[in-house]
Amino acid sequence: MNRKYNIVILVVTVLLFNSCQLFKGSAKNEKPIEEPTKIAQDILVEENPISEELALEEGKDLAELSGDSLSIVKHIFDDTSAFARGFENRFGKNDNIEEDTRMLSGSALLQQLDSLTTVKFLNKYTFESDPEKLNIYGYDAKEVPLFNDSVYELRIEVLNVQTPIELVYNKHVKAFINLYAKKGRSQTSRMLGLKEIYFPLFEEVLDKYDMPLELKYLAIVESALNPTAGSWAGAKGLWQFMYGTGKMYGLQSNSLVDDRFDPYKATDAAARHLKDLYEIYGTWELALAAYNSGPGNVNRAIRRAGGVKDYWAVWPFLPRETRGYVPAFIAVNYVFNYATEHNIYPTDPGILYHGIDSVTVREVLSFDQISEFMHIDKDDLDFLNPAYKEGILPATDGKTYILRLPREKVGYFIDHEDSLYNFKSEKGIERDKLLAQIKKAKERSIHIVRSGENLGLIARKYHTSVGKIKAWNGMKSTRIYPGQKLIVYSPGSAPSKSSESTKSSSSYAKSTDGYHTVRSGENLGLIAKKYSISLSKLKSWNGLSNNMIKPGQKLKVSENRVVAKQEKVEPLPKDGNYVYHTIKKGDTLWDLAKKYNSSVNKIKTWNSITNSYKLKPGNKLIVNIRS
Repeated sequence: MNRKYNIVILVVTVLLFNSCQLFKGSAKNEKPIEEPTKIAQDILVEENPISEELALEEGKDLAELSGDSLSIVKHIFDDTSAFARGFENRFGKNDNIEEDTRMLSGSALLQQLDSLTTVKFLNKYTFESDPEKLNIYGYDAKEVPLFNDSVYELRIEVLNVQTPIELVYNKHVKAFINLYAKKGRSQTSRMLGLKEIYFPLFEEVLDKYDMPLELKYLAIVESALNPTAGSWAGAKGLWQFMYGTGKMYGLQSNSLVDDRFDPYKATDAAARHLKDLYEIYGTWELALAAYNSGPGNVNRAIRRAGGVKDYWAVWPFLPRETRGYVPAFIAVNYVFNYATEHNIYPTDPGILYHGIDSVTVREVLSFDQISEFMHIDKDDLDFLNPAYKEGILPATDGKTYILRLPREKVGYFIDHEDSLYNFKSEKGIERDKLLAQIKKAKERSIHIVRSGENLGLIARKYHTSVGKIKAWNGMKSTRIYPGQKLIVYSPGSAPSKSSESTKSSSSYAKSTDGYHTVRSGENLGLIAKKYSISLSKLKSWNGLSNNMIKPGQKLKVSENRVVAKQEKVEPLPKDGNYVYHTIKKGDTLWDLAKKYNSSVNKIKTWNSITNSYKLKPGNKLIVNIRS
């Protein structure tokens, strides 16, 4: 009995497998569809790629079928025939709808696909596809198969009946299918390899929360399965969490560790976030849109659509990027299920999900120590542990961290764990230095201002005051702008006012020539405050058009002192034998003086520059006299 049912399963498999052959035939030859029973017979006799010996053996087995077994096979053929007859082709035999490519221009999705070129793990481990096993349709190596819209729609409908997420085919979806299956074929090949690392993880988590497994394809739209992907807006990781949203779901970020890059923690957070959004909107399509643009934008779109909670009804009112989000998701679902039909095969990622294991690290470690002691490529450690931004596991004060390793290395780690903690790498990374780095990272942070933030919000975030942030950054007002970098200290670790004043007075005392040498970490605000001058005057004296300075640069900080020691500038010769410089963005008079072995005073005198002069890119300055 079991043998007969195995044969029935084989027949079903062959039938479904060869339905793709039928689609290929309709794409290339546009032959009329034959009766399903005749097609099945032809498949079994002529087109089945299984060896002839196996086919003969199976033919004998099929001949033995009778009664209920044959009834089951007949039902399969009849159901397939009914499905084919009932399918409505909205496009006609030769129609080919025009794809909508407007949403692709400047898309963040394209940027994520481009970022795949920097995934070093894929660059190291590749393999040649085996045509005997993968290229079952006999395509030429560079052949790009094309299909009619009716084929795309039927295939997507087959996927649609298997998921509660509504999958449709239209011109927007077609544009993204062509992106993944035609223009971005090499990237799709790499993602097909990376899915062998991440999809088992995604499926486990989605199953844990009883969610549609097809949501795993969302990570491809978000990050192209690049574990260190980042967007211009500050979203990070496989699931592209913003800082605030990640924190809501337990993803912590600091100078050394960012949980948004951790595939395991971020996947769990993404599943919980999506489930929360689904409970709000009741449809997975709107939940996906809200995941991309935020509930606020989706709510506004619903109101403008008259209160209808339907993705395609609110589609015209969504932000431009979000309008392409669900179509891209549908396209990815399609391409990953029909990659072989499009002559696309995976690139070997070098390691699979079940080839990765984890250990608990209880003392501070660096990737350099692990790499040298355990003979593991540092790039592999970076790939498997993207959450550790500086390559340091800051396991101190009883706090442990998870380290992911190739499975075969776990036993070695356990056997030599104590020796590893005490190992000093060739780069000199040892326990005391690592602890110092961790302490420094914990005490001082650089905060990048985001849109909508103010000093009050930033002060609360770091448990400090607005006044202290202003003092640390030499600010006279509370005005800040997106992208601005602010120095902030954790409570109890900020330098005291007395130490700052002592340092300030000692530095000022050394600047007897009226110039200040910029130190690492200083900005114009701090320097202006140190010498009790205004920021505008400091910029004016030094011909600065912006706030960019760099360590080692000399800035004029006292007009009187310089005047007292002002050098005598020789007049320009009349023969015009001068050295010219065309100003570039970021140039300062100090830079030019140093580059051309001249002085700021000479350049200003020769070019009749006043204190209020601003260097304008494209202008020419005389910077020296030819000898």
